[in-house]
Amino acid sequence: MTTIATTKDAIISAKTRMEKAIEDFRKDMSTLRTGRANASVLDSVRVDAYGTPTPLNQVGALTVPDPGMIVIAPWDPSMVAAIDKAIRTADLGLNPTNDGKVVRVPIPAAT
Repeated sequence: MTTIATTKDAIISAKTRMEKAIEDFRKDMSTLRTGRANASVLDSVRVDAYGTPTPLNQVGALTVPDPGMIVIAPWDPSMVAAIDKAIRTADLGLNPTNDGKVVRVPIPAAT
């Protein structure tokens, strides 16, 4: 860690670190499952798209048609199996289903 020369530098450094901590906390809170479907739960999922790990929201459209379901409509229909696999291996406790065109992710009720 570097030494801080003045009080003003210390305050600036502390403020920057606190803002980063608050932003990280907000991101963590947005991924909590509350029993209601929220597409941000899948923000950490990476899909192997053409050999490159790609965020899920960049391979398809995520919609929340009702409070207990997230639907992912991939822009390339051949990505359905890869999306299904990525969600299963993300260790989120979700069990997606697909019909060959879209992936449906039911959100279990909170216990």
